[in-house]
Amino acid sequence: MTNTAKNIQPNLPNYDAIKTKQQIAWGSGDYARVGVTLQISGEQLCEAMDIHAGQSVLDVAGGNGNMSLAAARRFCKVVSTDYVPALLTHSQRRAEVDGLAIEYQHADAEALPFTNNSFDNVVSTFGVMFTPNQAQAASELIRVCKQGGKIGMANWTPEGFIGQLFKTIGQYIAPPAGVNSPAAWGTKAFLDKNFGPHTTTLQSKARNFTFRYQSPQHWLDLFATYYGPLLKTFEALDESTGAKLSEDVLSLIHKFNKTGDGTMVVPSEYLEIVVVK
Repeated sequence: MTNTAKNIQPNLPNYDAIKTKQQIAWGSGDYARVGVTLQISGEQLCEAMDIHAGQSVLDVAGGNGNMSLAAARRFCKVVSTDYVPALLTHSQRRAEVDGLAIEYQHADAEALPFTNNSFDNVVSTFGVMFTPNQAQAASELIRVCKQGGKIGMANWTPEGFIGQLFKTIGQYIAPPAGVNSPAAWGTKAFLDKNFGPHTTTLQSKARNFTFRYQSPQHWLDLFATYYGPLLKTFEALDESTGAKLSEDVLSLIHKFNKTGDGTMVVPSEYLEIVVVK
């Protein structure tokens, strides 16, 4: 039976079709324009994992390379993967400018092209959490990690700003039937269920990434232009409905904003996760 046939079994979502739409969304706009601002999360995760020089690191759904570059700066042997080639190209350009050695490979997080127990560290920052088949993706992270190795992740929580943004977008464009919110990865229940039985230790720490922009409208303009999921949402809406979504997003920013000077300083909660297999 082919992988495609398996993915369209009765009562299961058509994961292949969902991923095709996701690839189009993430390939639209220019995610790197906003993704690069998240660099600090990769640096912090490397420190939380206590990654050592010379260790192997697999970055899953590595996007524009924040975690890959952070690990390469620590002289690790890094393989960076994603299913959107344009993002890997951008990451590679960043690595070349900084003189960092990283191997790049196009790969689906739900079917990683590596043998069992291949890497000392398997990581993902705000990447693998967007896979539609969440249990399969978690299983793949565990499979390719060496016994005694570490899995490290940074995942937005449901309660944080980005988690609430997902919820707001979902009120306008319904998510695929049978697929959980990406923010499920930022909950202890999800981690316990999908990683707990297969690991020796599982630690998570709530952190905040702070979005700092010239104004709430500045953030909205950039994300609506460059952040594929939001860009595609606006493209699917008529003008009046799009205006209402803009109002709701600006209201959400106002709720989280910590400054009164007209700029945007919005902390967004995420879980920093370190698992030992």
